[in-house]
Amino acid sequence: MAELAADLLEQIDTLADQLLVRILEQIEIYRTAGIVDRDELRASLIANMNQILERLSGERGVDLSAPRDIGRARAAQDMPLPEVLRAYRLGFAFVWERLLAAARVSGRKSVDALLDTATAIWELADDFSLALTESYRQAMSERMIEADRRRSGIISAILDGPASGSLSAWEVAKLLDLPYEGTFLVVVAEVTGAHSAALPQLEDRLRRLDVGSAWRSQPQHEIGVLSLGNSRDPQVVLAEVAQVALGRVGVSPVFHRLDGAARALRLAQVALETLSPGTKGIRGLDDEPHIDLLVRDRETTRRFVVRVLHGVLALPDYDRTTLLATATAWIDARGSAANAGRELYCHPNTVRQRIRRLEERLGGSLDDPRVLSDLTIALQAIRTFPELGNRLDS
Repeated sequence: MAELAADLLEQIDTLADQLLVRILEQIEIYRTAGIVDRDELRASLIANMNQILERLSGERGVDLSAPRDIGRARAAQDMPLPEVLRAYRLGFAFVWERLLAAARVSGRKSVDALLDTATAIWELADDFSLALTESYRQAMSERMIEADRRRSGIISAILDGPASGSLSAWEVAKLLDLPYEGTFLVVVAEVTGAHSAALPQLEDRLRRLDVGSAWRSQPQHEIGVLSLGNSRDPQVVLAEVAQVALGRVGVSPVFHRLDGAARALRLAQVALETLSPGTKGIRGLDDEPHIDLLVRDRETTRRFVVRVLHGVLALPDYDRTTLLATATAWIDARGSAANAGRELYCHPNTVRQRIRRLEERLGGSLDDPRVLSDLTIALQAIRTFPELGNRLDS
């Protein structure tokens, strides 16, 4: 065996040329221009056959550097692992054929000696294939991690707002393969202690809906920018989010340019925070006129609501919730008692009576623009932060 392997080592250049032809004939991807250069492929064949034959000739111990190098190189070239392993199988089969042919020329004893060592040869083939596979997978894993880091860094340029020297939203859109203008949502999902993913398999579901997305993972949250296109109903998308959510999920209002992602993120975070800790659910905020002011300082907002609605919030639960619901319906109906009554399933006169009682509690008439404005903003604050509508002593 050692002599046969040593003889083949002297023919290594010729053997590499022959094996190169066989691989190109039998594995189509190696014939594809721009993937693996033929000179590089030939050099890798020489390196691997050298290590195989030197091991079989007894010149050195097992050296797996060549298959490890090839594994990393082919991963960098995006070569499919099955095709790379197929080339290795062809290579070992080729070496075995040449050893067997040389043994037959040498005589029966050489053939018997070669057959006695067949198991060792194929064990070496397994060692080489395993080393290549592990190296390939490690390299691919490193590439995926680096791609995730790069993608996360890119998306940070729009989620964290503009910074000096940072990418523009238009540049980010190109890099993330998202449109700059369209229909977008930002989703913030809580990572619960028992799960590593906040929204498992959501990206696959979104792809089936033809919804593009880009994500940033953090220890406690997963943040996604979703591109809905121009026809996708946001509620359809949010239904998919709700199906896979494992904890609290906040959703921004719809926005239409990617440079609005930073604001949308703030609103999605607020929406999540309004859900009770430890619960599972999804909540979005409406893009109302004063929303940015309301979410900027929660304590200031709370004090404003108490100042405006103190007389209402001090009422027992039924009276308090009835007046707040009536006020909301009346404002949404632009002061029409009839339309508000239809919404509340009550007579318009009942609405008028409640509005008069509300005015008593507010300490002013809703004909006064300042009183009406304060009430409108206070009700909007309660819609944003529902706990602000609780009874004052609760």
